[in-house]
Amino acid sequence: MIETIREHILQVENFTAEDKAAVEAFRIKYLGKKGLLNDFFAEFKNVPNEQKKEFGQSINQLKQAALHKVDSLTKTLEHNSEQEGVFGDLTRPGEPIELGARHPISIVKNRIIEIFSRIGFNVSEGPEIEDDWHNFTALNLPEYHPARDMQDTFFVQTDPDVLLRTHTSSVQVRYMENNQPPIRTISPGRVYRNEAISARSHCFFHQVEGLYIDKDVSFADLKQTLQYFTTELFGKSKIRLRPSYFPFTEPSAEVDVYWGLETETDYKMTKGTGWLEIMGCGMVDPNVLKNCGIDSDEYSGFAFGMGIDRIALLLHQISDIRLLSENDLRFLEQFRSVL
Repeated sequence: MIETIREHILQVENFTAEDKAAVEAFRIKYLGKKGLLNDFFAEFKNVPNEQKKEFGQSINQLKQAALHKVDSLTKTLEHNSEQEGVFGDLTRPGEPIELGARHPISIVKNRIIEIFSRIGFNVSEGPEIEDDWHNFTALNLPEYHPARDMQDTFFVQTDPDVLLRTHTSSVQVRYMENNQPPIRTISPGRVYRNEAISARSHCFFHQVEGLYIDKDVSFADLKQTLQYFTTELFGKSKIRLRPSYFPFTEPSAEVDVYWGLETETDYKMTKGTGWLEIMGCGMVDPNVLKNCGIDSDEYSGFAFGMGIDRIALLLHQISDIRLLSENDLRFLEQFRSVL
């Protein structure tokens, strides 16, 4: 009988189960009211006296082994059940992740940066809350200069010398103050002007301005750079430069690209002329170079600037500039497939 008990102890120690039902059946087999342990205890009275001690020890060993096995298997199966509840079936395919969409402003800005980076322009950034010197005075716009009226400005009420920048030319001033020529940089960013909000204008918008300073830079270099840019961005190589005025450049010009008159939309966009204004440009005024600590007798340069929002409206045929800042998912999802 003792050998039989020892065989059961070995079976208990080697027992494994895949589910709780098997563990419960094992428990009933050994520890239930009609289980084997009760049968062995019932046989105790029939065991010779000299074997009772060894027989009793064997029964207790079997009981402890069975209890330990039931407890161990139960905890293991409960842990596996919790893991499955948290992670589910690990062999299943992952949940599809919905693709986001780049904002049209980001699409156009990144495209402009990529185009100019090919010809050596780096990217410079500056603060949106600016001081009067960097936003106006250093750019040949001293206090009370009438050209300041061209840019309706948001001033900070607690300090009349602090304002929300009206153009990213302030970044160019900071860059020239901290870097010596040759300089070749573009400055994208958000700007602010106190204008009425409508389908064609907003109180904040985005600009990218370019600056090139080196020895013997000419207006021909400016025109060739803009020719390259318009061809790469719009696929249209025909441009014209019309005389204009900007306080920080002299001479100055407005840049038009020939959009064409192939569709009714083209007629509406260009007002029947085929030409579309896209930016302003000019040769950097020597006073601006002097204000930034650059020798205007040795160096010259050109600058240009365009509205990213306006370019986005053109490229994506968007009719209302307010759509760019309203965060309407129905509008933004249209750009999901655009890189």
